[in-house]
Amino acid sequence: MSEIREECGIFGVFSPAGCDVARMAYYGLYALQHRGQESCGIAVNDRGVFHTYKDTGLVNEVFTPERMEKFGLGNCAIGHVRYGTTGTNDRSNAQPVVVNHIKGTMALAHNGNLVNSYELRSELELRGSIFHTTSDTEVISYIITNKRLETSSIEEAVSRAMYRLEGAYSLLVMSPQKLMAVRDSRGFRPLCYGKTPDGIYVVASESCALDAVGAEFVRDVEPGEILIFDKAGVRSIREHCGRQPRSLCVFEYIYFARPDSVIDGYSVHEARVRAGGFLALEHPVGADVVVGVPDSGLDAALGYSRQSGIPYGIGFIKNRYIGRTFIAPGQKSREDMLRIKLNPICEVVRGKRVVLIDDSIVRGTTSARIVNLLREAGASEVHMRIASPPYLNPCYYGTDIDSRKYLIACRHTADEIAKIIGADSLGYLSLENVKRLAPGADCCGCCTACFDGRYPTAVPPENRKFRFEEKIPECGDEAPKGEQNR
Repeated sequence: MSEIREECGIFGVFSPAGCDVARMAYYGLYALQHRGQESCGIAVNDRGVFHTYKDTGLVNEVFTPERMEKFGLGNCAIGHVRYGTTGTNDRSNAQPVVVNHIKGTMALAHNGNLVNSYELRSELELRGSIFHTTSDTEVISYIITNKRLETSSIEEAVSRAMYRLEGAYSLLVMSPQKLMAVRDSRGFRPLCYGKTPDGIYVVASESCALDAVGAEFVRDVEPGEILIFDKAGVRSIREHCGRQPRSLCVFEYIYFARPDSVIDGYSVHEARVRAGGFLALEHPVGADVVVGVPDSGLDAALGYSRQSGIPYGIGFIKNRYIGRTFIAPGQKSREDMLRIKLNPICEVVRGKRVVLIDDSIVRGTTSARIVNLLREAGASEVHMRIASPPYLNPCYYGTDIDSRKYLIACRHTADEIAKIIGADSLGYLSLENVKRLAPGADCCGCCTACFDGRYPTAVPPENRKFRFEEKIPECGDEAPKGEQNR
């Protein structure tokens, strides 16, 4: 039950003969719903005519049967589920972004976060560009369309734009005749593609979305690669491959991805089981049962149990029918919400020494509530084990943690945190072993900056991502940095 939330998931379909591509996108986005619950959208290309719908809400809330019927058939579609790390949660920031320019129409869906977004946006604004959203996805669309004016093809424009983009971006770009899958040269965020038995190409953030539409996994999109899908088949532009060391976000294995996905050649489930095994070796404890916090702690709990020999138990039942529109009866406290969403099985933990496995601790508030649930259910001891190192540094590549002030591990030792959350002991996975979660993966390196502060890119000099959502200061108040002269 991590308090970290990731930005989004993307899904694309290219059908040479045409079909109900919107419905395939719907199923793909449904499989990626865990990557974003704030908003979603689908853009369908029907022989050069784009039909788009997007709104705040879950996939099944936004895309009703009536709405899906309106899309009709098409040759290509891209879809997006969003949790915003840049920009407010409103319809204007939902994706895909659709741009009409002098050389045609383009739709864009983005997973990640640029570290030079503010710089690029300021540059474009000074040249007269007008922005309709506060997300950096619109910045990317402007950079690509500007390059399109100088080039003979959309794929060449995308390739030139990549020289200006710094940070994390897995992209789907749809033109009137093509679908392009793009991954930044460090490979921060995952992207893969597959093919259905009837020849339809599918691109997704995770392989689990390919499974959802009956597509066979072909391979991951390589860091720096541009894949072009059109009626001629599949082509690859590798101009940007190998430019930078690989830096897949390690939290894809720890928390973000679904356990049934394979990312850069390695099973997410197996990575989490390995994390639990390492935890058992690093932080053994005498206990009666091992339980995991649903959902991302379950696989690591299984690994801890196997390595330690302590029996594995199902300690919590998660209410899976609580969506973002759920309204709790009575007081609307987070404690009550947690009780309704997560309920301990008393028979499993009553009178027992419990090893509690979770993926991470960020602020510590959720962990304290979960420990308290076990205490109330009768657990005699609660020993918490975390399947990642202490979270010590902000992330600039697509999570919502952008300041050290929110991070409990920056202010307290493990023993102090154990007391704060009410646990008898607390143990973190070591940095050495978190780097060993995916041995033999095609990705030979992972970004661990949130743990060790070793950022793969330059750190943004200032964080002004919310400048259009800040109120004008009252008289006498100091204006936000960088806004004094506006």
